[in-house]
Order: sequence, then C-alpha cells, then structure tokens
Amino acid sequence: MLSRTVFRLQGSSKAIRSFSVAAQHQQKVAVLGAAGGIGQPMSLLMKQLPAISHLALFDIVNTPGVVADISHICTPAKVTSHQGPDDLQGALEGCAAVVIPAGVPRKPGMTRDDLFNTNASIVQTLTEACAKFCPKAIICIISNPVNSTVPIASEVFKKAGVYDPARILGVTTLDIVRANTFVAEAKGLNVDKVNVPVIGGHSGVTILPLLSQTKPKASFTDEETEKLTDRIQNAGTEVVNAKAGSGSATLSMAYAGTKFVSSVLDALNGKKGMVECAFVKSDICGTGYFASPVELGPNGVKTNLGIGQLSAYEEKKLEEVIPELKKNIQKGEDFALGK
Repeated sequence: MLSRTVFRLQGSSKAIRSFSVAAQHQQKVAVLGAAGGIGQPMSLLMKQLPAISHLALFDIVNTPGVVADISHICTPAKVTSHQGPDDLQGALEGCAAVVIPAGVPRKPGMTRDDLFNTNASIVQTLTEACAKFCPKAIICIISNPVNSTVPIASEVFKKAGVYDPARILGVTTLDIVRANTFVAEAKGLNVDKVNVPVIGGHSGVTILPLLSQTKPKASFTDEETEKLTDRIQNAGTEVVNAKAGSGSATLSMAYAGTKFVSSVLDALNGKKGMVECAFVKSDICGTGYFASPVELGPNGVKTNLGIGQLSAYEEKKLEEVIPELKKNIQKGEDFALGK
C-alpha cells in the first residue's frame, strides 16, 4: 500500500493560453469521438495547445465538417479528418496521446452506470485499435462510466500483450474543476488559487472531495462539508437536469479534459511537477483502481502521490466509496473478459 502522502494539486483553472507552455517537442494527439458533444469543444480547445503539432480527429460520422471548421482557426496545429473504423489506423499511428470522449451522453434519470452497455463496447473497440496502432501512447479515457471503462481498456491492452498501467488514465479532472469552483464560490476565494483534491472514482458516491486538504487552507462547518460534498458528487446530474434531455456536461468536460491532456503533454516534454488527479491502476485502498493525485512523467504516471491524511468525515465516506468502486471495476473487467 502506498503511503498517504500529503500533496498539492498543481494547475488550477486559468485562461486558455495558460493550458500549456511552449513545448520542447510538439506531439500528435488523437481525439476519438471528435464530432460528439464533448469531442467538438475539446477539439476546439486542443487546437490552441502549443504542445500539439498534429490533431487527428476521429468519429464514425460528421468528422469532415468538424475538421473543416476547426482547421480554419489560426493556430499552428495541423488538423486531419478520420472517419469510420477503416480510418482508425491513420488517426492513431504516431500518437503521443489519445483522448477518448466517445460514447452516448446521460439523460435525466440516468446514472453513468446506465451508459455501460453502449459505452463499454465503444471503448473496447477503440482501445483495441490503440493497442494495435499506438501501444506506447498515453490513453486518456473520458467515456463513462470511467470506473468501468478504464478496467476495460486495461484488459484490452493485457490481451494484446502491450499493457503498461502507467499509460492508461481515467480523466476525473472535471470533479476537481467543479470542487475548485464550488469551494471558491462558497468561501469567496480566488478560484485560480484554489486546489481541492478529489479521490475515489468518477460517479456518485465514489467521488470523494478532500475538503480538509483544500489549498489555500479553508475551514468548513459540518453542514458546509456535507453540502459541498453532495454537490460535487452530483454536479453532473445538476447539468443533466438543467439541460432537460438535451445532453450532459460537455463544455465543462471539454475544458477539464483539455487541462488534463495539457499536463500529460507537458510531462511528456520533460516538464517537472505536473500533478493531476486520475483514475489509474492502484492498490491504495485495495480496489485495484483508484483516483488520486499522480505525478505525470515522460511515460505516463511517474508516481502515485497517495491520498494524504483524511478527516474523520472523509474516512467514513471512504467506507462508502470502496464497495461501490469494487463493483464498478468488476463489471468492467467481466465485460472485457466476456463473463
């Protein structure tokens, strides 16, 4: 078991221009599901990342229109269109990182787990192509339910004989972005300076914000802690309900996903101290996979920084996280193994 080291999450919300510093080496990045609700705004943001020289956009339909639109933006990254299964090889070969937001969105009354059957098949198919055409790329998985899709990707890479747990990451950054925003609003803080780590998983009760580790240090009453924790856990449903059947969180997820990929690329290019929370292979809490702050490096996850010292409230909530997370992970593994 890794020690529960106290950490500081790096990189709070900032303007687009601060997503990434000028890179030593520019990289090819693929977005799989680029014509979707998350994929389109994410591709727009990623076109502006100076670390990307080639943005390969893939989807089953409507990719050429998205590419024509985004390619008119006056930033250096080249954009190429890839549509349909036969064009996955062209999208993936030579990629340093692959982002997978593909899948169907939630509707009112749905949980992330309700998306499982459709999105599990999509992630399995796409990661099979990744394992074949870019086995050394950093795979950034957004498709829900992340608690299950990351184990699916891992099993796919194992079957292909190219598995490296440091290179398969579930993107939970939206939970941190939301936590930072809600805490800053509640406490009247500068959101650019707020860092709230969020551990566990990426759905409902498995999302555990560590308010006791908020930086800069802030105090919360029991009522505030309960209220903020509940809102962070259910923020996705807040958006689903507000959109009244027209989709789920797409714009904020695109922002969070781009922030995560920017950190991955900076780390690939040798920048030190790049820390993001991610859902990765981990035995910190005996679940097999777990979201916690990780330091990124040239080969993906360099160091898992643990979960630090928890408050009594957080220790109790963690007891709720673990059984649900184990169930989600097992479901993904069983799917990938055909059980």
